[in-house]
Amino acid sequence: MTALFTPFTLKDITLRNRIAVPPMCQYSAVDGAVTDWHLPHYAGMARGGAGLVIVEATAVSPEGRITPGCTGLWNDTQAEGMAAIAGAIRAAGSVPGIQIGHAGRKASANLPWEGDDHIPNDAPGGWQTISPSAIAFGGGLPKVPTEMSLADIERVKADFVAAAIRARDAGFEWLELHFAHGYLAQSFFSIHANTRTDAYGRDAEARGRFLVETLQAVRAVWPERLPLTARFGVIEYDGRDEETLGEAIALVKRFKADGLDFVNVSMGFSTIEARVPWSDGFMAPIAQRIRTETGLPVATAWGMDKPEIATAAVDGGQMDLVMVGRGHLADPHYPFRLARDLGIPKSSSLLPDPYAYWLARYPGPQNGDPVD
Repeated sequence: MTALFTPFTLKDITLRNRIAVPPMCQYSAVDGAVTDWHLPHYAGMARGGAGLVIVEATAVSPEGRITPGCTGLWNDTQAEGMAAIAGAIRAAGSVPGIQIGHAGRKASANLPWEGDDHIPNDAPGGWQTISPSAIAFGGGLPKVPTEMSLADIERVKADFVAAAIRARDAGFEWLELHFAHGYLAQSFFSIHANTRTDAYGRDAEARGRFLVETLQAVRAVWPERLPLTARFGVIEYDGRDEETLGEAIALVKRFKADGLDFVNVSMGFSTIEARVPWSDGFMAPIAQRIRTETGLPVATAWGMDKPEIATAAVDGGQMDLVMVGRGHLADPHYPFRLARDLGIPKSSSLLPDPYAYWLARYPGPQNGDPVD
């Protein structure tokens, strides 16, 4: 039997299998608070059988939202809504996780289906962005961000800590720091966004300082018994991949020393010049390298939803979990259907009884039974 459907234990948390729903923005919040969209969405993902469901990128401050429709955890009202979601995920048999982050120079953008481009500062819903250096991302995100002062850096680290405390108190059992995708933390690490000459720039060690200090600050308030993880962009596909990977691996080793438990391996997305080699499971070998050279358990997303790709990644030792995003959007019962197709015994146990009976146990119409 594939290891994909074996439990995975990290700290005091055990996932029922090694299939996870990664953070996927829904852009449906109002003032950072979840709406009627979110609870059934996340509960449905958990009911389908995933071992872990990670709630979408959730901003640590209003300026940290990617769009006006992004969720937040900067006040207690937002935390109340998130607590209901954490409870629903847990009640459905999955471990509730959440990703917290700050969008940096990619913030203040329109919803993807409304342009995915920067909202001007003087337009409704727009705000001034911040970043380690005053360098615009470019393309549809042309705003020049304000270069962060040392006071700004301390403020944002404190925002991460406050959001982590709210996530903890809301009942989440898996915390992911968003250190990827060209957002604020990734921008500090990236040569494409950080040209500082102070202690937060200069060289790879200094460019990683904001990430290290944020991790340390969150580690101090996040329970030791619960996994503290990060989604980290370890490669940019910008022509200097081996150099970036080497710097990233050194930084992940530092993360591990400071208490990180797991890495969700991803890309930098820090430059519009990147040439990503899109294909099924193309990040799996890179995840395996991070796993081998740092000793931390890992996962990755990006084309992991095909059964042969997902099973090979876990069975072959490339990663410990697979992050399946679009596969879950297309079919919230993805883990159950995959288990059934692979002939996994008792696959119906992944579903709640009201679903399992009709989808896996119902013998068909019997005498006297209605047929619809």
